[in-house]
Amino acid sequence: MEPLLEEEEQRLDRVDSLHEPDLTSTSSSLSSVFSAVDSRSATSSGDISGTSGSSGEILTADAVVPRLLEPAPACEELKATVTARQKCVGRNNKGVTWGFTSVIGRQREMEDAVAVVPAFMSLTCDHVGGCTAPGSRTSPEISPIHFFGVYDGHGGSQVAKFCGERMHGVIAEEWDREVDESCGWQRRWEVALSTGFERADSEVVTVAVAPEMVGSTAAIVVLSGCQIITSNCGDSRVVLCRGTETIALTVDQKPDRQDELMRIEREGGRVINWNGARVFGVLAMSRAIGDRYLRPWVIPVPEVTFTTRTDDDECLIIASDGLWDVMSNEEAGQVARRLLIRRRRRALMGEVDDGVSPAQAVADNLTAIAIGRNSCDNISVIVVDLKPKRKSPSNAVKKR
Repeated sequence: MEPLLEEEEQRLDRVDSLHEPDLTSTSSSLSSVFSAVDSRSATSSGDISGTSGSSGEILTADAVVPRLLEPAPACEELKATVTARQKCVGRNNKGVTWGFTSVIGRQREMEDAVAVVPAFMSLTCDHVGGCTAPGSRTSPEISPIHFFGVYDGHGGSQVAKFCGERMHGVIAEEWDREVDESCGWQRRWEVALSTGFERADSEVVTVAVAPEMVGSTAAIVVLSGCQIITSNCGDSRVVLCRGTETIALTVDQKPDRQDELMRIEREGGRVINWNGARVFGVLAMSRAIGDRYLRPWVIPVPEVTFTTRTDDDECLIIASDGLWDVMSNEEAGQVARRLLIRRRRRALMGEVDDGVSPAQAVADNLTAIAIGRNSCDNISVIVVDLKPKRKSPSNAVKKR
């Protein structure tokens, strides 16, 4: 793994007491949707303006409905039942905390949008990949499902802002449509997400959200106690920090990606290298919401992935290319892991809380590093801390 630059290493060494002057973190209601879109510009001196941020905590226990226990098995059946029973991976995932930043950076206009919608749906575990063992007593439990989305607009902010306000609602509506339950929970999610993206794309036209030359990426995570479901159009990205690994849960849809290049050329399109690979020398991605003038070469069809959560999962990073243009997945994961471990250790030792959650600290510092590396785009970063909250030991001595 490529080492961090010296000044970034020093930033990590000071992170517990560091408050970035250009990054503002404010608390907000968990039930809110945050669309971090404004039109403020960077000044001629290069100052970074248009910052916004928020953090919060999602506790799953508040939305869990007590289950009805089945009768205990007969004695002769007990041994076989215990050995066959599948443990629910969501049992240890009692909640998550999150934080985000969204800054205009060195652009003239803020075209990114961010959406965080805790408990945007409530479903039984067997609809999100958990508790599916035969005879499981936990499959009827209802759990909250959380939504996180980053939208990176191009040609204007209208489509990104629209997606930030509307996408999660459309997906929830598509899930609620009558379907053949025999198709399985994964297929049902694939249909809901794909149809939801296409509906959002169609609504951009029907409600005259923006001109046909405006579009947006869409990188979203649907999170349950058991599953991480991603759906992605464009070059915003989702990565998972699991143990010492950094795992890409989405793959950027670039015009020169072999399968995307073949699809575009099969439809009679061309990919031209104009400051990077671009569809007809114009757009640097091959899938997006909006961009009707580049159909059928640029399409709103997402790629969907499913990842079962484990006890080793540390955090999710969902970000626009303002971060990924200047940081690799591994570098971002390294920063996130070190900060999270350090912050959690302090909490366990009962040290004074500075009011900044570990997830917010990671989002702030990733953004600061991207700015320090001269990222020339808007930068939006959501960090979701996947570790359960741990109580400080009773014998810990708090600093005064």
